[in-house]
Amino acid sequence: MLCVERRSRTACSCWTSTDTRSMLPPLTLPPVSLGPAGTVAPLGFGTWAWGNKLLWGYDTSEDAALRAGFDRAMQPDGARASGVFWDTGDSYGTGTLEGRAESLLGEFRAASATPERAVVGTKLAIYPTRLTGAQFEEACRSSLRRMGREQVELVQAHWSAKRFQPWQEPAVWDGLARCHESGLARAVGTSNYGPEQLRRVNRFWRERGVPHVSNQAQFSLLSTLPLESGLFEACAEMGVVPIGYSPLALGLLSDKYGEGTLPPGPRGLLFKEILPGLRPLLGTLREAASARGKTVGQVALNWAMSRGALVIVGVRTAAQAEENLGALGWRLSGAEMDELERAAAKVPRKATQNIFNTE
Repeated sequence: MLCVERRSRTACSCWTSTDTRSMLPPLTLPPVSLGPAGTVAPLGFGTWAWGNKLLWGYDTSEDAALRAGFDRAMQPDGARASGVFWDTGDSYGTGTLEGRAESLLGEFRAASATPERAVVGTKLAIYPTRLTGAQFEEACRSSLRRMGREQVELVQAHWSAKRFQPWQEPAVWDGLARCHESGLARAVGTSNYGPEQLRRVNRFWRERGVPHVSNQAQFSLLSTLPLESGLFEACAEMGVVPIGYSPLALGLLSDKYGEGTLPPGPRGLLFKEILPGLRPLLGTLREAASARGKTVGQVALNWAMSRGALVIVGVRTAAQAEENLGALGWRLSGAEMDELERAAAKVPRKATQNIFNTE
């Protein structure tokens, strides 16, 4: 049985004396500082699906629903007195729709009643044709034109070039530094960098006086590599905020799918392989959700935030934004998190890791 209150160890048999997380405040998750980029709630929103026909089946007819989802996510409430982090990228949008996510985000922000609450982090794709720092700087300028802005809060490398084109990595680092130095971005960040490469780029930017404030990593109960590799420890050491993407494992941890209700396309093929071994973990998530009066997805999101990540979750409708916002304003106990992690460790097939992830 899961404990949802912080009781003494004699009153709660699932608590252990070695659980240092018992000292954490029980009912809140603090805001997250991204340095000069701003301070945000620990739950942010991603725009990967905006413009993506291949994986998410996007159609321009859903733009009104996307706008409604944006507006709901931007509404202030007691759990989100700070800013709202929005994650996007210049490669988001398939084919001729490439860049669509940035364009829509810029349009929605400009029409918002509280545009100042949005803290935007865009990512520049490490395309093989981008070989110089100047080309990455120009890519940032193109992103800003799509978003209708002169400066973005955060510009990030979408991935490291180390694994496939290591000679390109100096241009990536120089290019993002130039984005900050030319006033195009308040701060810079990385994505899919492991602890070793993260230390290298952090040293480069620190010596150049460029604020390196974040590093994105795939992170969920089905993707715990950032905990096992020492990435979170490296982030803490350097003052870099870990941003966890795919916290619901493409929807696997939302409990909305079963073997008879698979999503179409590539996601459905992946789900078909993973779902049979996922039943015990989903059962534990349901137990925690029932005890908390929450949904399975909200528990999965709260776990990732309670582990120290700024979490980004996709949003396509107002209802979806409302559902995800229910992950804020409370915090799992250490005992609940341990129970979930024990169940997750037994899942035979985990989420596929990003091929660009480095050591």
